[in-house]
Amino acid sequence: MKSKLDKALSLVALGVLGVLNSAHAAPVYEIVNLDDYDLPLSDSFQGARNGYALGVNANDELVGIIKGKKKLSTSDVEGGVIDVEDGIAKEETITYSITSAIIANNFAFIAAQNGAYGAWKPTFDSINGTTPPSDTSIVNSVDTFYYGINDAGVKVGSMTAPEKKTENTATADVADDYWYYRDYEFRGVAKSGNTEIPLVPPFTQYVKDDKTVELGGWSAATAINNNNLVAGYASIDISKYGSDRVNYCLGTDNTLPLDICVQREQYPNSTGTRNIQYQTRAYAWQIENDVATGTELPLGLTPKADNTLTFTAQALGLNDNGVVVGRSHVYRNNDTDKLRQDAAYWSKDTEGNYQYHWVPMGDSISSSIAYDINDSGILVGSYRSFIQGYLRDKFFVFDTNTPDVAYVTPNDFGSTTTDLSSKPKDINNKGQVVGYIETTYDKEKPRPKAGFLYEKSTGEFSNLNNLLTCDSKGYEKGADGNWSRHKVEFTDGTGKLLTYNSDILVVEATSINEDGTIVGTAFIRKPSFQLDSKGNIIVGENGMPLFELSGNGDPVTAYVPRMVVLKPTTNSEACTVVDDNTDNSNYERQGAATLAWLFALPLVWFRRRIR
Repeated sequence: MKSKLDKALSLVALGVLGVLNSAHAAPVYEIVNLDDYDLPLSDSFQGARNGYALGVNANDELVGIIKGKKKLSTSDVEGGVIDVEDGIAKEETITYSITSAIIANNFAFIAAQNGAYGAWKPTFDSINGTTPPSDTSIVNSVDTFYYGINDAGVKVGSMTAPEKKTENTATADVADDYWYYRDYEFRGVAKSGNTEIPLVPPFTQYVKDDKTVELGGWSAATAINNNNLVAGYASIDISKYGSDRVNYCLGTDNTLPLDICVQREQYPNSTGTRNIQYQTRAYAWQIENDVATGTELPLGLTPKADNTLTFTAQALGLNDNGVVVGRSHVYRNNDTDKLRQDAAYWSKDTEGNYQYHWVPMGDSISSSIAYDINDSGILVGSYRSFIQGYLRDKFFVFDTNTPDVAYVTPNDFGSTTTDLSSKPKDINNKGQVVGYIETTYDKEKPRPKAGFLYEKSTGEFSNLNNLLTCDSKGYEKGADGNWSRHKVEFTDGTGKLLTYNSDILVVEATSINEDGTIVGTAFIRKPSFQLDSKGNIIVGENGMPLFELSGNGDPVTAYVPRMVVLKPTTNSEACTVVDDNTDNSNYERQGAATLAWLFALPLVWFRRRIR
C-alpha cells in the first residue's frame, strides 16, 4: 500500500475522541499491537516518546516515525488549547541556530506481524548513518522519516544531511567555538534491503559568474507502488528572493563564512518560513537495479518568462498503474487572477509522457489536495472552504475515469454535510478510505479528532473508536461478565505500588491494505515522570523512575501517541460500554500542547538546541 508525505504532513495537532456514533454493518476491529498496557517503546527507542505508523503493505509490514517530544497532557487534548496552526507551545518551540549543535529528534522505524524482534515491535532502521536514540554515546544529527512501503519491502522517505562544523573565528569575544551547518536540509531516499538510494533533486547548486554555491536543494519521497515507481517532489530552481539571499551571502556586507550564511538563510525564521525557497515540482522516480531515474511532472500552469513568483507542485500518492496524485499551483479555468493550489493527478499519454490534470474546484474553495488513488482510478483528497462561517477541510472522492463529473463530498456523521473537518489519507482497491475527522461541534475551540473508516460501496462513515472491541479500548471483563477499565499496576522509584485506569483512543488512520488492516496513531494513557532541572527522569534507589503524584497520592497521567495496528475480526462485537467513571482529576495540566508537527512544504525538521 501507499503512504503519503501528508501522512507525516498531516500529523497535525491531534485531539481525543469526543462524539460517539453507532456502528452498523462496518467491520469490527481489534488493536493487535497494544497487548501490554504499560506500552514501553522497544529498547532501541529508549529516550524517545512518541510513535506514528504511516504506511502498511500487503505483507503486514509497516513503516513509521518515532519522535522524542514530551508527553501530551490531558488538558492539552481535552481542554482545547492546542494551537491548530502548528501545534507548538511557546515553551516547546525548537530554536534553529548556526551556533548550536544539531541533535536529531526523528527516527525511522519498521514493524511487522512476523517481525524478527516480535509481532509489531517498532524496530529502529538506520538511514544515512543514523543511530538509535538509546545510543547516548553518539550525538546523532540526522533526522529520518519513512512514509511508505511497497509489497516488496522497498521503503521510501526523507533524510537530512549529517551535521558539519567549522571553527568560529569571527570575533575574539564570541561565546561559541563552532559554526554548525549541513549540506542539505532534506532529501528523498528509498531503501531496498540494506541499500540506500538517495533521490537527488535536479537543482542543488547556485551559480553566479565564476562562483558556485552548494545549497543542497530539497526533495522528498512520499509513496511507492509495487512497480518500484516512487512519487514525491524536488527542487528544480531557486526562488527569486532565495537567489537574492544567496547573493547577499556572496556579497561584501556578509561577515559570516559562506556555508554558514547559506545555512542561516535555509533555517526557518520566527514565522516558520525560510528565506531560501525553491521552485518545487512533483516528481516520479523509477527504481531499477537500485538506481533511481527521475522525471519532472508538469506544473498546472505555464509561468511567463519574467514571472518571479514561486510555484509549487507535490506528488503525494500513486497507484500500480502509475497514475500520480498530489497538488499543484494552477490558474483556475486559465484565469490568471485565480491562482490557487489545487488537487491534481498526472497520467501518461499514448507517447508515455506524463500529463497534468486538474481536479475542478469552484470559486468558494480556497485550496485542495489529493492524497491517494486506487487502481480503479478513485482519487481521495480534501478541499478547504468556509462552512457556516468557519474555514474547514472536507474529505472528497473523485473518479478520474469520469473527469467531467464533479467530486463527491461524503456525508460523515449527519444526513447532510456537516462542518466537521476531515481528511482522508489512504484508499485501497475495495474502496475503503481511512483518515481523520473532527468529533465535536464547538466552533470556538480547536476540535478533537478521531480516525475514520469510509466504505465507498455503501457510503457508510464510521468513527474507528466505535468499531473497536472492548479489549481494544482499554476494558477488561470481570468475573461477573461486566466490563470495566483495566487497572494498570506499577511500582515507582520509592517502591510504592501505583495504579491508573487504561485508556486507548484512535486519533488518526493513515494507511489500509487490501485485507483491511489499518495503521495509524492512538493516544494511550501513561503515568508522568518526575524530571530534574535538565529534563532527565529522576530514578529511585530501586532503579525505577519516580512518577508525578496528585495531592491524593495518585499517579498523574498523560496521553502519549503510539503507533497502532487494527485488524478486522469476526470473533467479537464492537464495544458498546459507556464509561462515565474515569477519574479525570489526576491528569497533568500544563496549559499547552507539546506536539510539534509542521510537515508542510518545505518540511520543518526538528532540532533541539544544546545549552
